[in-house]
Amino acid sequence: MTEWLTAEAAQTRLGVRPQTLYAYVSRGRVRAEPDPVDPRRSRYRASDIAGLEVRRTRGRKRADVAAEAIAWGEPVLASAITTVADGRLFYRGADAALLADTETLESVARRLRGGQGAAARREMRPAPPDNGTMRTRAFEALALRAAVAPPAGGMSDIDLADEAALLLDILCDAFVGQVGSGPIHARLGRAWGLGHAGLDLVRRALVLLADHELNASTFACRVAASTGASLAAATLAGLSTLSGPLHGGAVAGVRRLAEEAEGLGTQEALAARLVRGLSTPGFGHPLYPEGDPRAAALRRVFAAPPQLEALRLSVESATGARDNVDFTLFTLASALDLPADAPFALFAQARCAGWTAHAIEQIATGALIRPRARYVGSPPQA
Repeated sequence: MTEWLTAEAAQTRLGVRPQTLYAYVSRGRVRAEPDPVDPRRSRYRASDIAGLEVRRTRGRKRADVAAEAIAWGEPVLASAITTVADGRLFYRGADAALLADTETLESVARRLRGGQGAAARREMRPAPPDNGTMRTRAFEALALRAAVAPPAGGMSDIDLADEAALLLDILCDAFVGQVGSGPIHARLGRAWGLGHAGLDLVRRALVLLADHELNASTFACRVAASTGASLAAATLAGLSTLSGPLHGGAVAGVRRLAEEAEGLGTQEALAARLVRGLSTPGFGHPLYPEGDPRAAALRRVFAAPPQLEALRLSVESATGARDNVDFTLFTLASALDLPADAPFALFAQARCAGWTAHAIEQIATGALIRPRARYVGSPPQA
């Protein structure tokens, strides 16, 4: 048996589409490498394909397949918005890392929605909540909009696009603390006292974080949208899910790791974690066994604080895991001396573009997302 297969041969043997083959690669189930004859194409390890063939023909119960799909398993929803393939992130077929070199969050939001041309019109907006932290203002602002926004099911495509653009502005107003105009990255950066170079770094971060396929917050957003709820309500569902420590709140774990390294020393702090079997927050990603391309794209355009760079290299040396976007976002915030909750604000502001795009796509299907539970409790009584 030949050691490597072309994409066409691998797809034929497995009976799958290109997207599914890319999903196998991104999840580490199939190894891929550039074709030495044509580096623009990939070839796939034949032994990995053979293993998948055996698994597919062995057959499994539908309940087992569904359970696996929930946790980094097979794709469960059709989407034309974002995919991870060959260790890279693509927005409607365009490499997100390349888009970060030139695009703004607003232009990427239009791309994710499938729109073309000028930005959607922006209506007058009320003043944002004036109390609490950036995070509490964001929750309150979206809740206020959700309380009055119409159900999304009956809205036209242009009205949905306008509402999506409005939600980006409402969220930015909440983080900044006032109604503003101009590009979102500039409004955030000016509020945080950044100069031109800092504004550009914020712009890049927003583009790279705008969407990430069917992550937990996006799935929550799609579930809400599938009921016909307003875009604001669906976005609020996404924001609520993002706040968890295993998702957008993961930067808090990175902060604790950095504080341990500062207090104990990098090597000592890392050794203490490893000997106790604790994880290293901000490192490794199931979709990117070879490294998070979002982290790489950000890391190459700014100088990390020396202690955090030493921490990154030490973790990579000790564990083999590379930094993911959570660690790099914390490093960027530290380099720019941003407020403590700025990483969450950047994450939420950026991901709002993806949430609204996914909500609009889900609304267009007209389908309600309603999975079944596999009951494992006490037997029902007669």
